[in-house]
Amino acid sequence: MTPPSYLGYARVSTGEQTLDGQKDALRAAGCAEVFSDVASGATITRDGLEAALAALRPGDTLVVARLDRLGRSMPHLVATVHELAERGIGFKSLAESIDTTSAAGRLVLHIFASLADFERELIRERTRDALAAKKRRGEHVGRRPAFNSARLAAARDMLKNGYGTAHVARVLKVGRSTLYRALAAS
Repeated sequence: MTPPSYLGYARVSTGEQTLDGQKDALRAAGCAEVFSDVASGATITRDGLEAALAALRPGDTLVVARLDRLGRSMPHLVATVHELAERGIGFKSLAESIDTTSAAGRLVLHIFASLADFERELIRERTRDALAAKKRRGEHVGRRPAFNSARLAAARDMLKNGYGTAHVARVLKVGRSTLYRALAAS
């Protein structure tokens, strides 16, 4: 059985930036191997991160130079670190001095998790408030109707002229069930 090890992950957003500083810091922190990506933080799939996560074994620790190198957002960061913890893997961020293998590091992570939940709830509240305001002003909320009176008349004409519902739905770029519902509602 191999002993637990530190594995590093480094990321820069563009090809003009260099990974050297992060890699040097990670190696100085004792990382046996450093995985890296040149990708925006908003990018969902990052090959280097996926490889790092796959290489980690229980007892290992994933090390990053800074928190923003790992997560796309605070909720994504917290979810990733929680997934690591469930697998028995530690997490360490050098710049922020967070180490989830210690009690203090876990406390900081839980505070971050609470902040991420708070952020998500604020977004939900703002969305609900904005939708309620639109409704009060009489504005349409939600998806636009697939049929207006002209499109519905065109659908009826095509059906009267012998075209099948599948053809009519395809021409109008709607599903057959949408066509059936629109015809039944009129």
